[in-house]
Amino acid sequence: MRQTVLGVFVGLILAGVGVFWWQGRAQVEVNAPPPPAAENIAKTPDELPQADPGELTGPAPPEASELTREEKRFFRYDRNRDRKITRNEMLSSRSDAFRKLDVDGNNLLTFEEWAVTTAQRFDGADADRNGELSPKEFATTAPKRPARKPACRC
Repeated sequence: MRQTVLGVFVGLILAGVGVFWWQGRAQVEVNAPPPPAAENIAKTPDELPQADPGELTGPAPPEASELTREEKRFFRYDRNRDRKITRNEMLSSRSDAFRKLDVDGNNLLTFEEWAVTTAQRFDGADADRNGELSPKEFATTAPKRPARKPACRC
């Protein structure tokens, strides 16, 4: 009995392989163009075809738009370019000054110290409390730049 079942199973496998082989044969396309004539084929492999474009011109190359400093800073955090910064995007690349984050002053920065400070900063910037920062909300997180000292008039 076992030999009969095994024989039928092997026979079905061979029949399936035969069907796939029979349908997989290459066929010449009906109404296919004839192969190129021997005189049209380049004589040496180094010979390239020549074409004169005349007065035709291609499309203009794309121009990069100028981004403001704040837009560049915004897009450093907006990884998926949806013009919204999620909490995960903000936390993944945010790095403030080490001493500001080291709350207990032991020169060891724990993840909790860093995450709490960054999460509080994110929550403070998220004015509408939707869990995402718009470009306007993100602008409020810009670091405060020190005032420039006037140039010396010597």
